[in-house]
Amino acid sequence: MLSRKVRCAMRTTLGCAIVAMLTMAAVFRSAPLRSADSKSKTRESPVGQKVTDFILPDQNEQKVALSDYGDKKLVVLFFMGTHCPISNLYLTELTKLQDAHAKQGLQVIGVNSNAGITHKDLREHAEEYKVNMPVLLDAEQRLADRLGATRTAEIFLLDEQRKVRYHGRVDDRFGYTYKNAKPKRRDLAVAVEELLAGKQVSVTETKPLGCLITRSRRTKANTQVTYAKEVSRIIQTRCHECHRPGMIGPFSLLTYDDAVKWTDMMKEVVLEKRMPPWHADPRYGHWSNNRNMPQEEIDTLIAWIDAGAPFGDKQDLPKPKKYAEGWMIDQPDIVFELPEVVTVPADGVVPYLYFTVPTNFEEDVWIQAAEARPGNRAVVHHIIVFYRDPKQRRWRGRGHICGTAPGDPPTILPPGVAKRIPAGAELLFQMHYTPTGKEEKDRSQVGFVLYKGDKPPVGFAETKGIMNTRFKIPAGEASHPVESSFTFRQDVKLLSLMPHMHLRGKDFRYQAIFPDGKRQTLLSVPRYDFNWQNTYRFAEPLSLPKGTRIDCLAHFDNSENNAANPDPTKPVRWGDQTWEEMMIGWVGFMPQKKAETDGDQKERP
Repeated sequence: MLSRKVRCAMRTTLGCAIVAMLTMAAVFRSAPLRSADSKSKTRESPVGQKVTDFILPDQNEQKVALSDYGDKKLVVLFFMGTHCPISNLYLTELTKLQDAHAKQGLQVIGVNSNAGITHKDLREHAEEYKVNMPVLLDAEQRLADRLGATRTAEIFLLDEQRKVRYHGRVDDRFGYTYKNAKPKRRDLAVAVEELLAGKQVSVTETKPLGCLITRSRRTKANTQVTYAKEVSRIIQTRCHECHRPGMIGPFSLLTYDDAVKWTDMMKEVVLEKRMPPWHADPRYGHWSNNRNMPQEEIDTLIAWIDAGAPFGDKQDLPKPKKYAEGWMIDQPDIVFELPEVVTVPADGVVPYLYFTVPTNFEEDVWIQAAEARPGNRAVVHHIIVFYRDPKQRRWRGRGHICGTAPGDPPTILPPGVAKRIPAGAELLFQMHYTPTGKEEKDRSQVGFVLYKGDKPPVGFAETKGIMNTRFKIPAGEASHPVESSFTFRQDVKLLSLMPHMHLRGKDFRYQAIFPDGKRQTLLSVPRYDFNWQNTYRFAEPLSLPKGTRIDCLAHFDNSENNAANPDPTKPVRWGDQTWEEMMIGWVGFMPQKKAETDGDQKERP
């Protein structure tokens, strides 16, 4: 937010700067309005495009993400310059706009993309002009390039879905050759007011006037990128997990011939960061199964595509990886399947189905990895496999072994850690089917890789669902919070986290509150995707002392702006089906000693 006391008084030196700009840019005379359908001669209009999440350091060198403002209805990205007179003149107007609409959910964020600017420059500028809004340093012009920003004082107004609804100038008050007392049209303010009133923006684009953003002089690297030498390794590491026969990916990317068929699609989904699917905020946690593609790999892949996807020298190809056919884990040692073929009707609602399968284990069995494998991926929404201990008189939903949901990887435990399935146990399959419009058949399986260590396991893994089943999400609510908590009664080591919601899930956060009151964010998923329900495995198990509480916070979007929302006119409660909702923070952990592990679960309405 900007200070109410922004100092933007015109000085003699400022007037001289504008005169100097006049001599350099006399060709610019005015800023005619353009419609949403009109396009610049040099680039495509950004209006209507969605801005994916980004993280940049602010003036205090703290990392800030666009998703940090997920509770804001509108976000203004203001590209600014420390020495641009037009940019500095508009600080007062942006202060007034922020103050006028802060309670309605408006957030102004400054972005400085000029090459050579330092954090010290940003702090000194903020102090001189009393700028209190976050100002982000886009040192490599990544964000400016993504949006197509070219000038300071250039505005991008984002709606609640973070789509650009207005692009251009703040208003028509200041230009290269003029400085008016009042604007003829307050373009940004009008666009903000229209969106807050639920209206369409009447003028979606104007011509921004300001100093050119100074770009870094970049050498043309990666001009010799080939599939054989560089790209094949990136695809092997980032894509083969899903994009091979029998896996969830809709097409294979195992070979060059496979890859060149999908270059345009690959470019789009990588630039938009839809693929590889990874939704964890990189500021929190270190994960062994991190799918996030570093910027260097993105640049290499795009350079290869833009160069025409050259193959290169066959001798440069990496050794092909060996995969167990149809399995993401190693070839299972033991496989169990449903006791019968399941017929799923063409339509209607199929309630959860439960199937019991005996293990016939004569002694306790320890497993290192487990994978629930759909027999028919088109119709299987999710599988959860439990075991029932024959010594327990009553099964209470414990004994979780593994599961699968859209995008969720199999259970793979760290070295030396295993899950125990007791002798004589029986497996319980929870099956959720979704009709496809025609009758389908399924016979799903679960595979186990046995623990093969020379020594007994050093730890025994367990799984806990930290859930809230008593919530009610109001109709039309765009960011409804739901909380749940769980306190460990013993020392544990955390192994993995997996947030679970349905179609209205918006974001999810885990925090640890230690016995001394210290708080630590364990995982933040700022943009939850129901189609990719990932399990996040810690690179190193995280030790938590007895008495540590895990707080889970989720937000749900039950508004009409959520394209996946089945019905924004109705309140939503807990339920099994996808048009209902769930709130579960799954936790994989390893008790440090034998004790009661159920803890105290507190469910908050």
